[in-house]
Amino acid sequence: MLPGLLYLLINNYMPMLGVVIAFKEINFTKGIWHSDWVGFHNFKYLFATSDAYVITRNTILYNTAFIVLGLILSVAVAILLNEVRSRIRKAYQSALLLPYFLSTVIVAYLLFGLLSPEYGLMNKAVLPMLGLDPVYWYMDPKYWPVILTLVYIWKSIGYSSIVYIAAIVGIDQEYYEAATIDGATKWRQIRHITIPLLYPIMTIMTLLAVGKIFYSDFGLFFQVPMNSGPLLPATNTIDTYVYRGLMQLGDISMASAAGLYQSVVGFALVLLSNFAVRKINRDNALF
Repeated sequence: MLPGLLYLLINNYMPMLGVVIAFKEINFTKGIWHSDWVGFHNFKYLFATSDAYVITRNTILYNTAFIVLGLILSVAVAILLNEVRSRIRKAYQSALLLPYFLSTVIVAYLLFGLLSPEYGLMNKAVLPMLGLDPVYWYMDPKYWPVILTLVYIWKSIGYSSIVYIAAIVGIDQEYYEAATIDGATKWRQIRHITIPLLYPIMTIMTLLAVGKIFYSDFGLFFQVPMNSGPLLPATNTIDTYVYRGLMQLGDISMASAAGLYQSVVGFALVLLSNFAVRKINRDNALF
C-alpha cells in the first residue's frame, strides 16, 4: 500500500495547503505565505455580479439533468448490452465507448458540421426537406440546453454504463433460472431481479455525481458552443465564467476561491445525500 498512499499524499493532500490562496491577494514578489490576507473578498467575485444567478442556475440544472438522464440511460444500455449475444457484444460496447475518448475539440467541430449556418447538414438538408427555414444555431440560446444534453449523453453514456455492465455480470444466474422456472418474463426478471440488485451501485454512483454538481465539463460548455457570445445565457457555468474572468483579470486568488467554493458545496451535498440514503436504506449508503 505504501506507493499508493505516498502518491495519494503528494498528489491529493499536500496541494490542499494551497486553499490559503483563496483568502489572500497573491503578490508573487512576496510569495504565497507572505501575501496579504483579504478574508472572503475573493469570493465576492462569484456573487457580487449580475451573472451570479445565471451561472449557478445553469450549473445546477445541467448537472441535475445529466445525473438523472445519465443514470437511467446507463442502466438501460447496460441491461440491453447484457442481453446481446456475446460475439457482437464487444463490438457494441466499443462503438458506444468510442465517443468518450474523442477530444472535445473534435466533438465541437463534428457538431459544427451539423449545425453550421451556411454549410451544416441541418440547414442544408434536414430543415429544407421538412419545409422549415434555416436556423442560426450559434445565435439562438433556446436550443442549446437540449443540444448540450444530447452531446453529453452521446459522449458519456458508453463509459458510464461499464460499471453497471460489470455489476450485472456479477449477479448470480440462479436468480434468473429460478425466475424462468416460475414463468417470469424477461421484463419481470429485469424489474424484480436486475434493477433491485443494482440499487447499491446506482446509489453510490449518484452520490459521487452529486458531489460534483457545482462543477461542469469545461470543454462541453466552452468549446462545443464555440464560445459564442449570444449563447452565454444558456451555456455560461461557474467554470466557464471563472475562466473568462481569469482571461481578463489574471487573478489566481479568485480562481482558487471559486474552486474552494465548488469543493465545499459539493462535499456538503454528498454528506446530505448520504444522510438521506442512510435514513432510507443504511446498506446503500456510501459511508
